[in-house]
Amino acid sequence: MSAVFDSISRFYSSSIGKKILVALTGAALALFVLGHMIGNLLVFAGPDAINEYGHMLQTALHGGGVWIARIGLLAAVAVHVVATVSLTKANKAARPDAYGQHKAQVSGRSSRIMIWSGLTVLAFIIFHLLHFTIRAGNDFNGAAYKTELHGETVHNVFKMVIDGFSSTPASIFYLIAMALLCSHLSHGFSSLFQTLGISTDKTEPLFKKAGYAFAGLIFAGNAAIVLSIWLFGYGR
Repeated sequence: MSAVFDSISRFYSSSIGKKILVALTGAALALFVLGHMIGNLLVFAGPDAINEYGHMLQTALHGGGVWIARIGLLAAVAVHVVATVSLTKANKAARPDAYGQHKAQVSGRSSRIMIWSGLTVLAFIIFHLLHFTIRAGNDFNGAAYKTELHGETVHNVFKMVIDGFSSTPASIFYLIAMALLCSHLSHGFSSLFQTLGISTDKTEPLFKKAGYAFAGLIFAGNAAIVLSIWLFGYGR
């Protein structure tokens, strides 16, 4: 057992180990963001569709499934953030001033954007959990947010989403955070394949375009939900 922990410690201590962890956790989180968006788009299919989806998530594995997913995702976020910050500090400390000045023109701006957009996205995740999952500071747990579905009383996810994005401050914050998330995704997408040794000089431009397309898809899908409710009164 000690040998296993030693191997894990050496792996994490190395630069390449941290980069692989950042890449793998980033890929897992990107897939979650895509799946989360697809699920949320069910709001356009009507109350029953998204309420059934929400009820399915809440009751999977007798209610344990959603907590397994939450803990796994929070662990992935923690590893992603800690490893990224550690790599950024190590890279900054290792660069001589003259070299660092030249390097900043090549990759420094991108790195700074990634670290700050990443930390902002972390703040957004915390806000999102407080807003819709923990439901702190609102009445999303009240009787008004219960509804009947197939003869069973379930949480009214549809009404919760509509009321949540009827708030101007919340909607503006979500749009800004989503723009930063998509900036983070577009930069990280190509870096993922480069870190895993899949990207080559020929395929790098393709992966960059794919990153922009993926980020654009995520922004368009999530922004459509926010704007349709906030500006156009969908569901109200």
